[in-house]
Amino acid sequence: MPIYEFEGKRPKIGASSYVHPTAVIIGDVVIGERCWIGPHASLRADLNQIRIANSSNFQDSVVIHGNTTIGSFCTVGHAAVIHGATVGDHVLVAINAVVLDGAKVGDWSTIAAGSVVAPRAEIPPFKMVMGVPGAIVGDIPRDRAERYNPEQAGYVTFTWRYPAPVGLVELTLEQVRTAPP
Repeated sequence: MPIYEFEGKRPKIGASSYVHPTAVIIGDVVIGERCWIGPHASLRADLNQIRIANSSNFQDSVVIHGNTTIGSFCTVGHAAVIHGATVGDHVLVAINAVVLDGAKVGDWSTIAAGSVVAPRAEIPPFKMVMGVPGAIVGDIPRDRAERYNPEQAGYVTFTWRYPAPVGLVELTLEQVRTAPP
C-alpha cells in the first residue's frame, strides 16, 4: 500500500478506516475513523493539508489535493476531484465532479455528476448544484437528514466488510482462469 511521508509530514489514518492497497496517500493527510478509501484514490498533501472527518468515503480514482477539509459522512464519487476546498458534513460529490480552490460546500448538499464548482464559490447547506460552471438548481429535502441512518450508509459498512480475510481476498490469475471453450 503506497503511503508516504513527505519532508517529515506523515499521514495519520484512523484505526477503523480502510485504505485499498492501490490508493496513494502522501504527506500531511489526516483521515478519521470508519473512512473508506477506494482503489486508485490519490490523497496528496505535500504542500498543504488534507483533513477528513469520520465515516466519509472516497471511491475509485478520486483525487484530493491542496488545502482541503472534508466533513463526516461524505461520499466522493468515482473520479471526482476536490482541490483546496472545504466540504461540509453529509455532502455528496458525485461521479467526475470537480470542486476547486477556496470553494465551500455546505452540509447535506449534492454536487451532481460532471459538475464543476468554481474557485471561491459558496454553496449553502441543502443545495443541489449542477453544470459547468456549477449553479444551484434546487434544494435537497430537509427530511433527508431526519431519515439518514449512519449504520446503513453503504460505503461506511465497507470499512469492516473489506479487510481480508473476511471480504476482499486477492487472487492470482491462475486461481480465476477458466478452461478454454
